[in-house]
Amino acid sequence: MLVCVAGLTLMGLVMVYSTSSIDAVAGGRNMFRDVGMQALYAVIGIGMGLIVWKALPYRLWATNFVWVVWAISVVLLVLTAVVGVDVNGAQRWLKIGIVQIQPSEFAKIGLLLTSIYIYYMYDSGAFDPKATALAFIVGVLVPLMFLFFTQSDLGTTAVLALAIVAVLWFGGVRASIVGGVLVALLVFAAFAILRSGYRSDRLVFLDPFNDGKDGLGNGYQMTRSYIAIVSGGLFGRGLGGSHEKFQYLFASDCDFIYSIIIEELGLVGGLVVLALVLGLLVSGLRIAESAPDGLGAMIAGSATIMLVGQAFLNMGSAIGALPTTGKPLPFVSSGGSSVMASFILVGLILSVSHRSRRASVYEQRRDNLRVVKSAPAPSRARRRR
Repeated sequence: MLVCVAGLTLMGLVMVYSTSSIDAVAGGRNMFRDVGMQALYAVIGIGMGLIVWKALPYRLWATNFVWVVWAISVVLLVLTAVVGVDVNGAQRWLKIGIVQIQPSEFAKIGLLLTSIYIYYMYDSGAFDPKATALAFIVGVLVPLMFLFFTQSDLGTTAVLALAIVAVLWFGGVRASIVGGVLVALLVFAAFAILRSGYRSDRLVFLDPFNDGKDGLGNGYQMTRSYIAIVSGGLFGRGLGGSHEKFQYLFASDCDFIYSIIIEELGLVGGLVVLALVLGLLVSGLRIAESAPDGLGAMIAGSATIMLVGQAFLNMGSAIGALPTTGKPLPFVSSGGSSVMASFILVGLILSVSHRSRRASVYEQRRDNLRVVKSAPAPSRARRRR
């Protein structure tokens, strides 16, 4: 897992510099400013991840301390709705002094831990079904709907919902129930897209060139992404050689950074990123499988699904397999909140691994050793008789 995270982070620093330097020069800014800030956020994120990994035992999330994290998450969401900063028509950012953060990136972790806590309490018998339902509605569903309606953030809502489904799966809920919840979420997503004008416009990804303006209307962004991908070929134009990042492809350092990776590094570069994400998935699932208890399995498994699900959502949007949702590629895309939140998730996963060390081959042999006590041999006198 650490190798995959390091690979994605280094790839991100290189590509953030490649894409952001053009906009910086055009805007009269220092061309190293954005990549410098990305590196700073990565260092802060690594520190936060190390604290979660080494200093906070994962069983802490089965205590009432979860409600402290939940309260912080809700306060951040409310502040964003009240005094948040509007960027590109979406009020999803909160300015604290000179720092601007996206609270939903951290709130999704808080709501995920709350979901795990509620199910763990139900599974252990501490909550009855009525208390569980009430806690889930108040603790998870209401804040999630508040996030969706106030920030109009379908991407974060979808990623968190997918992670909650993973909690049920790793918690041992029957596959039929998990499947039913997943179908209900898909129906809600379809309804949310079709009922909103600007979201339904994103369905143009199915045929962006037929948007009524020959690909220059709602399909413009998708067509530019296709051009970037196709022009990359097998080995790409070369690092720094992208054409679309010259202010043709919007958000090329964030939402569509995967398109620029393929344009500059080719299909090979795109597959390397995909392999690193799949490595993250496999290692996270192995940690969940070897967790000491159900709580650890739910934490490691759902955090892994949240990370990888967001990665696939970003890459799927870039290649036209999914509608664009504006979610960054973890560890790669430009954005301090996303980078720090991603390292926190890795810290949660590794905190489970830290306390589930596999026994060595010698320890396994020792544990499997069975000593058989035989009955004492009869004495000579008894044999003579």
